[in-house]
Amino acid sequence: MKKLLLAACVAVAAAPHAFAGDLPLQRQSNYAPPQSYNSLFNWTGFYAGVHGGYAWGSGAGVNPDGFVGGIQAGYNYQFAPNGVLGVETDISATSIEDKAGVVKFGMDYLGTIRGRAGYTLDRVMFYVAGGAAYGRGALEVAGLTNNQVHWGWTLGGGIEAMVTPNVSARLEYLYVDLAKENYQSVLGPASIGYNSNIVRGGLNYRF
Repeated sequence: MKKLLLAACVAVAAAPHAFAGDLPLQRQSNYAPPQSYNSLFNWTGFYAGVHGGYAWGSGAGVNPDGFVGGIQAGYNYQFAPNGVLGVETDISATSIEDKAGVVKFGMDYLGTIRGRAGYTLDRVMFYVAGGAAYGRGALEVAGLTNNQVHWGWTLGGGIEAMVTPNVSARLEYLYVDLAKENYQSVLGPASIGYNSNIVRGGLNYRF
């Protein structure tokens, strides 16, 4: 009887090892996990787009304001993983002008060449931008017009969000300060500068 009980105990102890030997070996999977959500919205690369908005400012003793609209293009590089550095250039046609008496002053176009530094939160980027600005002014006195190209600087910032991995929308503010240029008029030469506040929205496509 004791021998029978001893044999039964040995059989029970050996059973788990026997069943384990029958189980198939678990192989290491080569299946890569899906990409994280954030990786879908990488800002690195070239882009181009359109913008439009409103500007107001002062120059030649008047307060020119009006609509602006144009195109932009640039390049971003994302790093570390929330930082973004980039460069951008843009140019806008404008309806900016104002008149007082026989004097009218306005800007035919405005453009900028800017560096950008941004911080991303998922698909949204907050950024600051600054650099060179230029534009062509138009001074009209008693019906006679003189045009001059101004250069200066710009500083601003905004927010941009990915609508899809290739399309983004933005809203930004820029301050533009253009240096004085000498205009000729029937009242004699005039040294005129121009400064402006610009609020505009835009769309970009990323290549």
